[in-house]
Amino acid sequence: MFFGKPKVKKDNDRIPPNQNVTTKWPVLHVGNVPCYPDLTDWNLKIYGMVENPTTFTYDELLALPRATVQNDIHCVTGWSKLDNVWEGVAVKDVVKDVRIHPSAKYVLLHAEEGWTTNLPLEDFLKESSLLAHTHNGESLTPEHGYPLRAVVPHLYFWKSAKWLRGIEFLPLEAPGFWEKNGYHMYGDPWKEERFSWD
Repeated sequence: MFFGKPKVKKDNDRIPPNQNVTTKWPVLHVGNVPCYPDLTDWNLKIYGMVENPTTFTYDELLALPRATVQNDIHCVTGWSKLDNVWEGVAVKDVVKDVRIHPSAKYVLLHAEEGWTTNLPLEDFLKESSLLAHTHNGESLTPEHGYPLRAVVPHLYFWKSAKWLRGIEFLPLEAPGFWEKNGYHMYGDPWKEERFSWD
């Protein structure tokens, strides 16, 4: 399955204000880079305001329908990387059997090292949102989120949590790690929502 390919635009129409295009992929994070000698003990938990909390092993996740998405990514620090091709599992396929409660309005993504980030539910469930294990035809490296990262390309890239381990559905918005430390609660790159005072 392939979806989410951006419409053909001039590059300058694809670059939010005050962003610079790079062909490199800078590595930015807080804390250690997790090491997985094997994925036997790795899992992804889906919980919170759902009727059917679920835990996926890595093999169970890989058994879901595979999706490929092409998009541009924009970092809050000012770089943009165009024409990324991701492979993984569409968010809608991961959550289709958990039965999200009608009063769930937000998602808190949990990653290794206790790192979190928040999203409105409707943003997390967009067609373009993916849980990715592959970038441009190669497995993610540990520095970029191996074995699994969220990809939510319409928001600044800190919302695309690396080393994803949990998806929690909530009735109210709860700030994640960077949001508690001054980053914007939403993070729209086209509006330059970089910081809480923007």
